Amino acid sequence: MLSRMRSTVTTAALLAGVVTFLPAGPAQAAGSVVKVTGSQGNWQLTVDGSAFLVKGVTWGPSPADAGRLLTDVKSLGANTIRTWGTDASSRQLLDAASTNNIKVVAGFWLQPGGGPGSGGCTNYVTDTTYKNNMLTEFTKWVQTYRDHPAVLMWNVGNESVLGLQNCYSGTELENQRNAYTTFVNDVAKAIHRIDANHPVTSTDAWVGTWTYYKRNSPDLDLYAVNSYKEVCGIKQAWEQGGYNKPYLITETGPAGEWEVPNDANGVPLEPGDQAKADGYTHAWNCVTGHRGVALGATVFHYGTEYDFGGHWFNLTPAGERRKMYYAVKRAYGGNTAGDNLPPTVSVPSVPDAGAVPAGKEVTIQAPATDPEGDQLAYEVLWGSKYVDGGGGLVSVPSTNLGNGTLKATAPAKTGVWKLYVKVKDGRGNVGVEQRSVKVVPPPVAGTNVALNRPTTASTFQNDGYGGCPCGPQLATDGNDTTRWASTWSDPQWLQVDLGSVKQLKHAQLVWEGAYGKAYTIRVSDDGQNWRTAYAASNGDGGIDDFDLSASGRYVRLDMTQRGTGYGYSLFHFGVYA
Repeated sequence: MLSRMRSTVTTAALLAGVVTFLPAGPAQAAGSVVKVTGSQGNWQLTVDGSAFLVKGVTWGPSPADAGRLLTDVKSLGANTIRTWGTDASSRQLLDAASTNNIKVVAGFWLQPGGGPGSGGCTNYVTDTTYKNNMLTEFTKWVQTYRDHPAVLMWNVGNESVLGLQNCYSGTELENQRNAYTTFVNDVAKAIHRIDANHPVTSTDAWVGTWTYYKRNSPDLDLYAVNSYKEVCGIKQAWEQGGYNKPYLITETGPAGEWEVPNDANGVPLEPGDQAKADGYTHAWNCVTGHRGVALGATVFHYGTEYDFGGHWFNLTPAGERRKMYYAVKRAYGGNTAGDNLPPTVSVPSVPDAGAVPAGKEVTIQAPATDPEGDQLAYEVLWGSKYVDGGGGLVSVPSTNLGNGTLKATAPAKTGVWKLYVKVKDGRGNVGVEQRSVKVVPPPVAGTNVALNRPTTASTFQNDGYGGCPCGPQLATDGNDTTRWASTWSDPQWLQVDLGSVKQLKHAQLVWEGAYGKAYTIRVSDDGQNWRTAYAASNGDGGIDDFDLSASGRYVRLDMTQRGTGYGYSLFHFGVYA
């Protein structure tokens, strides 16, 4: 996150070039002179007079790791990295980049950056304070780093034209987009006054945003766009749009989560390792196919994160090289002689991917081969992205029975999980394949006598929050995607009328995230006089399965202590006879 420097300096003062900045720091090698040269349809980027095609990666690791990792980036044949923010910590990154003869597209973050789902709504029509602060912040760092030899260009904002749709609509959205791109132009003019030796661009998420830049940002030296599945359509869109500036692709790669169809479990169908590798190759071919206009690309993503997004896009999750890493290396002309390549893993299969019993052992088939015959080690991980929004992956113990047959325990919580099988060759390479599985309550012997029986509750949520109304009948309808939810207070109760006295032997509670920590199961023949059949004082959510030895016509779940700050919420209240 960029630091926020409060200031009363006005936009006009910055544009007039009358602001005094702190010294830029210790002496360093002279900065490069970077220019966009040429004419319509025949442009090129030059660094100190020599043509420069951007062969880059977006940069994810800490600046503290740059000295160690940029050597590897260089080995890809890359000559550039892209960042999203520039601040005091950037010097360490820039110094390491310079040592490795790598240039940096130095970014500046503006709200609401990041396109869909991003936060931080700013009013670009009226919020002069925010604009003044950002202009002061950005020009401070341009002054600091303008003579650094690693700087290639400045990049103002990331996907904010798109992201403004999360804040505004209709005519006001158009006003904000025009005001935002006008402010980007103000920043570009201020940067040019301070630094005449580096171009300025601005990134957004689809080529249609360039119409706003064309109208309102004439001082940009080039355009920039993040594009994945549609990257090969940029050439035609540029030609049809009548643009008169070249462009840089600031993110690209295989199709993203937002661009793929859903699988049988209703979640985005993630490409496999080979398809992702092919996606980088395809994207680079399309970039280089628009000669004289496309000035190169920084592909997404050189990162070490091993979470949901890191698995989808990272070339080096947890520092291990994947097939995509080597595809980029081939595209950029890196030295591939003697490379030891990653294993190839089959897409994992399970006996029934649409009904994996929660908390039970599951057999996974994921055979793998290695080009060099290296000994392989397997790891099983689960991801809850489509269950609770969590991006992390959890490694679980597994037993390798040979030939890619693994045994592992399924998650205890129901919903659609991502199953990942990671195979390492001991040489720094990894193959990863994945699939979705639907985790369901484990089967219970006997008849669920509560199914579709009249159900009542102390309260239920009826305010539209979280997909509600969530009436009590939804806990006994046999549908594991619907739920009863109470109001947010203690105590609460849920009661089902079985129609006649039944001999009961088992109960199953499938909690949503809002679970009961302390609760009691009571039974009654007349709905007035109650007997305790089961009590819990330390529940932890997920699925509660327990035996009963009781009889009654009415079964009541009395809840006295919530496990979260919300209410109580049940997907399933099953009573078995």
